[in-house]
Amino acid sequence: MQERATASRRQMLAGSVASGLSMSLSGLLRAELAAGSTGAHRIRSCIFVFYYGGPSHLDTYDLKPAAPSTVRGEFNPIDTTVPGIRISEHLPQMARVMHHCAIVRSMHHSNRLHDSASTEVFTGRPGLQGDREEFSPIPQFFPSHGAVVNHLGFRESARIAPVAHAALPWLIHNVVTTPCQGGGFLGQEFDPFEINADLPALRYQVEMLRRLDQLSPDRMQHRQDLLNRLDIIRTAVSNPQATQLNEYGRRALELLDSPALHNALDISQESAVTRARYGLTTPVAQPGDAAAALAVGRDLRGQNLLLARRLVEAGVPFVNVNDFRQQGQNWDAHTDNFGQHRKYLLPQADRALAALIEDLDERGLLESTLVVATGEFGRTPTINASAGRDHWPDCYSVVLAGGGVRGGQVFGSSDRIGAYPETDPVTPADLAATIFWRFGIDPTTEVRDTTNRPHRIATGDPIARLFA
Repeated sequence: MQERATASRRQMLAGSVASGLSMSLSGLLRAELAAGSTGAHRIRSCIFVFYYGGPSHLDTYDLKPAAPSTVRGEFNPIDTTVPGIRISEHLPQMARVMHHCAIVRSMHHSNRLHDSASTEVFTGRPGLQGDREEFSPIPQFFPSHGAVVNHLGFRESARIAPVAHAALPWLIHNVVTTPCQGGGFLGQEFDPFEINADLPALRYQVEMLRRLDQLSPDRMQHRQDLLNRLDIIRTAVSNPQATQLNEYGRRALELLDSPALHNALDISQESAVTRARYGLTTPVAQPGDAAAALAVGRDLRGQNLLLARRLVEAGVPFVNVNDFRQQGQNWDAHTDNFGQHRKYLLPQADRALAALIEDLDERGLLESTLVVATGEFGRTPTINASAGRDHWPDCYSVVLAGGGVRGGQVFGSSDRIGAYPETDPVTPADLAATIFWRFGIDPTTEVRDTTNRPHRIATGDPIARLFA
């Protein structure tokens, strides 16, 4: 164990020097000592499940049965596997795995619009443009959690698919117009490896992994040999731009030739029983069948988490799973909040998240994988005239499981109507610090932007009490 810890420390220090980081030895040791004090080993992976639109905390993980009817709504709380912790009656599968989970009921920030709130949740920082929706492309400044983990080189190189940060089955809007999921000032090379969903076929594809028909393996090898010979010339003339281009080419070939990555993307290798466990309930849609395609799209929500598990098994350190993409049928329940949550929002989310947690546990991956499930905000305590709830970032709930989390606990609390934190308030900056800390990264580590200004990777504090 000591040998592994020493080797890991050397790898982290080497990575920091190579990346131009200002990670000090004392900071690294502080992170190691802090992680060790929890009794939990550093994680290898994080699955960050994002419920775009904003789930209602009052109808999921923080019900208020004693509140007035205009607040408590239509749903009732049910018991879980942990005495004293009760959640929505429409989360029966999550109730069965609550002993693996921690609920944070005091998350809050100040962004009331989807894009700015998403930016803060994915990066741990408010967007520089303030609280606004993005309808035209703007650059991302602060990097996302996954980009930072990628930048710091955290990967199990002996068994990994050559990807450090993946996003599926799409990006929220896209990485340009909603500036939250990319590399920010770290550079586009730290944008997520995008895995797209083919809804009708219920499968996943990556455009860059498609070989042209005319490029046989022999022709690809010939091209690689030529590039290798050119690399000798580039090195001799010391051309930084050419060297960087060569590195991109090397990485592209590495992706093309990665059996681990290709295998991970092929969820058809999973048994019908396993896929049903995650929520596959409908047949593959035929072209032109809009209703079937919509049903398949809902089923895909569960298959996304199954693919995330397969990517973690292949060694990918950070996986973003985006549940719904943008305006339309998503968690943004301004009208018919209870009907939407009851009929199609909660059932699939409940089954899929619980299946992921149980599956990771059965495969021995839960302790090394931190699962984070969150929206960009919660919903208003007061039900509006359309039987809906509106945006509410002032207090909402986040669920964590695995990664050393001490299961069966609630951290923080909201007031009697779920409007504001009452105890132990938590911010997205604290969540970011917690994720980095669990990877063994000191949250005070600094990275530099394109003007060489230093920035801490997280401005909050790890929620250490969540862990064993």
